[in-house]
Amino acid sequence: MKLSRSFGIASLGALVLWIVKLYEYYTNTSFIYTLGLYPRSFFGIIGVFTSPLVHGDFFHLFSNTVPFIILGGGILFFYPLLAKKVFLYIYLLTGMSVWLFARPSYHIGSSGLIYGFAAFLFFSGIFRRDLKSIAVAIAVAFLYGGMITGLFPAGSGVSFESHLLGAAVGSICAFSYKNIKADTEIEEKENLPTPIFEGYRNIAGKSFKYEYKEGKE
Repeated sequence: MKLSRSFGIASLGALVLWIVKLYEYYTNTSFIYTLGLYPRSFFGIIGVFTSPLVHGDFFHLFSNTVPFIILGGGILFFYPLLAKKVFLYIYLLTGMSVWLFARPSYHIGSSGLIYGFAAFLFFSGIFRRDLKSIAVAIAVAFLYGGMITGLFPAGSGVSFESHLLGAAVGSICAFSYKNIKADTEIEEKENLPTPIFEGYRNIAGKSFKYEYKEGKE
């Protein structure tokens, strides 16, 4: 997948988050208590699907927008054959894990996804051990290494559970797909037809000429 397309798709995802927040702002409403995730609550389970779309304020949203685009676009660009599955698993399994294990409070925001994306990119480099994956892992560690502090309790207003569980799901995805093709270029090369040569070919230092003739019936 081309670089522009990868980050274009990730940007569209971020745009959805902004549309939701702008709707809240201009209609003077809040989706925190209707679309937020409340653990172990029947009505709060809707948040498994909707809580990543809701943010507390514009600062919360802005702080998640850039890493969402960079890390999400990175998965689409470097792991195009796995991107859809990885996104789906991180989205759903992180939400389900938060619903099962997190503190009884409303959990909102896309930071769980972001931690899942970062963990997948980082641990893919560790598990795959090819040059490209390692380079991506180093870049993620350099840009977002500070995110590790978000894995620990830091006050009542931060859902460290979303961060921790998202990172866990991303790591599991990286391990599960470590031997699975992730690059379309590799697949395309392997699917190329075997070339057919005509004329002379050197075999063990000797030259042979061959030609094909149709048999007579």
